[in-house]
Amino acid sequence: MSIKRKVFKTEHFQKQEKKYSEHCCVPLCSASAKFNGILSFHGFPTHSDLRRQWLVNIRRDHFTITSHTRVCSRHFASDQLIEPTTLDGRRQLIKGAVPTPFEWNGYKVEPPRRSVWERTERHPELVPPDDQEEHSLTRDHDYCSVPEPPFTIYHLSAAEDLSKDVETLRKEIQELRVQREFGLQRFAGSDTDIRFYTSMVCITITKHLAKKSIILLVHSLRSNIFPFVFTFQRQLLQPIDEFFLFLVFLSAGLKERDLAHRFNIHQSTVSRIIATWTNFLATALGSQCIWLTREEVQAYLPEEFKDFSDTQMILDCTELRCQTPSSPSEMYSSYKSHCTMKALVGIAPHGPVTFISNLYAGSVSDKELFKQSGIAEKLTEDMAVMVDKGFLITDCCKCKVYCPPFLSKQKQMPAYQVKETQAIARLRVHVERVIRRIKQNKLFDTIITMSHVYNINQLFAVACMLSNYQNTALVKKWVK
Repeated sequence: MSIKRKVFKTEHFQKQEKKYSEHCCVPLCSASAKFNGILSFHGFPTHSDLRRQWLVNIRRDHFTITSHTRVCSRHFASDQLIEPTTLDGRRQLIKGAVPTPFEWNGYKVEPPRRSVWERTERHPELVPPDDQEEHSLTRDHDYCSVPEPPFTIYHLSAAEDLSKDVETLRKEIQELRVQREFGLQRFAGSDTDIRFYTSMVCITITKHLAKKSIILLVHSLRSNIFPFVFTFQRQLLQPIDEFFLFLVFLSAGLKERDLAHRFNIHQSTVSRIIATWTNFLATALGSQCIWLTREEVQAYLPEEFKDFSDTQMILDCTELRCQTPSSPSEMYSSYKSHCTMKALVGIAPHGPVTFISNLYAGSVSDKELFKQSGIAEKLTEDMAVMVDKGFLITDCCKCKVYCPPFLSKQKQMPAYQVKETQAIARLRVHVERVIRRIKQNKLFDTIITMSHVYNINQLFAVACMLSNYQNTALVKKWVK
């Protein structure tokens, strides 16, 4: 006989489970509607700005919201909740409610921040006891009292003092700005710095040369004399500072990147400024005739040249080392053992540069360079040139040539030839001093890169012509 077991139905003693249960989406909150009938769960608002504020407050930036995403009522302040009025009613949120209490802030709502007026501490004005009694008593009107002056009279002197302070501060700011900027105005008070950066003797000569150049530049732009010089672009530097940049590049030999950092401009702008001023100065200075007539040379002939009074010019060659090209045979100089570019420089007896040739390959001889330079056409029969032993140009020109004599087949040089050699060498050394002054421009002291070969003739000519503005003595009296 089978015994039937009685099965008790337990669904009346448990809370009936739903197909899904609501959970709170706030981090660190484990509230669920499965066994909790006290909390209410609220969906996200439809307004985009308010929904974004909810996401920011609950710290769920990258979060996908669905129709089942909920936030429990424990994250809302009590004044944001609307309690139900009936037993079957549901708890609702007021319009614009935002969750604020969370576990990371202790489920506390921070009080609103006080205004600046409320946060400012004020000390009560202390009134002496005697004055308190006077203030407590009501006094009759005193017809003999003088009315107090208006507010503006009291503070007029203070306002003037403030305006003076503002003007003083403005001047100090301008001075600091000048000290911070790398320009000609910064070194205006130091001739030593001007000589270091520009090879000019003093700031007066530099400013005078810059002023003349800028005036000629403006005139050329207005009359379109040099259309290739400038294209109108937004200038980052003043013309006088651009001229100073060019002199620093030529004299100090600074790289373009270094100049860009010093002048606070781009490297391409530095390259454009250098190319522009090279073309302009080569054209402007080259338009001035540096060749002197025989009468002008005789008018300034130094006393040391009395034995060579017909001397018109002292000639010598100089070489600039350059980067080795792909075919260095023509550029290689056996004298310098390097690839060079060679030029012929001539000076008058009293010092100024009066002739500059183009740069030729370093392998060319002095005689061939003299022929190609075209200076022989300028020399007449009543003139004389002074050269070194290597210049065998007697058959190339009409003028007289002062050259130290050779020993030839003689065992010993005669006394008169020794004296003549010493006299010529003593005077011819001045052209070497001028060339040394030109080569004190650090740009020519280093190896010329191929990036500057395209305008090296103009740069060298400008350096030679600018040396005439360095007014220091060249011809010194020989101490016998």
